[in-house]
Amino acid sequence: MSEVSAPVGVTTASSAVLAAVRAVPDPEIPVISIEDLGILRELSVDEKTGKVHAVITPTYSGCPAMRAIEDDIARVCRAHGFTAVVSTRLAPAWTTDWIGESAREALRRFGIAPPGLAPDPGDDAGAAPRRPVPVTIGGPRHTVACPRCGSERTSELSRFGSTACKALRRCDDCGDPFDEFKAF
Repeated sequence: MSEVSAPVGVTTASSAVLAAVRAVPDPEIPVISIEDLGILRELSVDEKTGKVHAVITPTYSGCPAMRAIEDDIARVCRAHGFTAVVSTRLAPAWTTDWIGESAREALRRFGIAPPGLAPDPGDDAGAAPRRPVPVTIGGPRHTVACPRCGSERTSELSRFGSTACKALRRCDDCGDPFDEFKAF
């Protein structure tokens, strides 16, 4: 993220509004904030004008939640006595690399499989995963662990789940359906 910290010497009110904007929940996945999801790219406050400047990047260019996110940022700013100036930046395009580890765990606890990870090529065998797994048509089977029981025996039911950025899957062991947050 470019600038999501309060400059030295900002007032308590400015710090509070910045913290409140960072904590705005994603409207489609309310257990994670727009900052945790990586949608919030820049955030600053101009105390002289009373404006909070926020830059957001959609998870994909047609994301219908962007208007709701803008409205939520504006509502939070008004509640703190500030005016929001929200702009959308499409480049660089959002990537699942921007999802923080705590957000990945929150997704899992919420019943959504976070985007898959693969080890970096330079890592030793068995090293911790660090980057999204590329998904190819006709390639090796895409394995997604069930967020409820952990089984990797899951099946894709639909390429699109509750939103376009998720796929609908079912665990072949426990039988539960769940969303998979697709890697971008």
